[in-house]
Amino acid sequence: MERQGCGWEYSSPKMKAYHDERWCRPVHEDRELFAMLILEGAQAGLSWATIIEKEARYREVFDGFDPALVAAYGEEKIEALMADPGIIRNRRKIEAAVKNAGAFLRVQAEWGSFDRYIWQFTEGKTIDHRLTALEDMPAVSELSEQVSKDLKKRGFSFVGPTIIYSYLQGIGVYNDHLVTCQYR
Repeated sequence: MERQGCGWEYSSPKMKAYHDERWCRPVHEDRELFAMLILEGAQAGLSWATIIEKEARYREVFDGFDPALVAAYGEEKIEALMADPGIIRNRRKIEAAVKNAGAFLRVQAEWGSFDRYIWQFTEGKTIDHRLTALEDMPAVSELSEQVSKDLKKRGFSFVGPTIIYSYLQGIGVYNDHLVTCQYR
């Protein structure tokens, strides 16, 4: 029998690997939670496939997504990032990554970890939407709006409800694999 997925992941080997091994799988490591937040913000207005193709370079030039290092980036580092063709060279997104690193550190200080903060919205549980078709997948939800609003209040940017919905999928707060997908 042929293995079944969700249908969107076959555009490239990297997309397939992301779908099969990472998407909608719970993430609890703070550095990876930060990485996904920055990558999702970089995606705004673009396709996830574009970001997945550039992910390795992002991890390299953003110091492995160490939020303490990213929070300390000054104008010289921002200019170097703007000149790097291996990432999305959008000044607002790059500056948001730096700003978000500082906000991320403040959340860690307040909550003990970003993991504790982000998962408290669902009391540590994954929400399974049990989708039967891709067209049933929402772009926003009441939860993504709530998290977005709270993150903005805490000084984050590029964290609108649509970006946060995708983020919640990416870190496994949502399981939006189709019910027929073997990777759910």
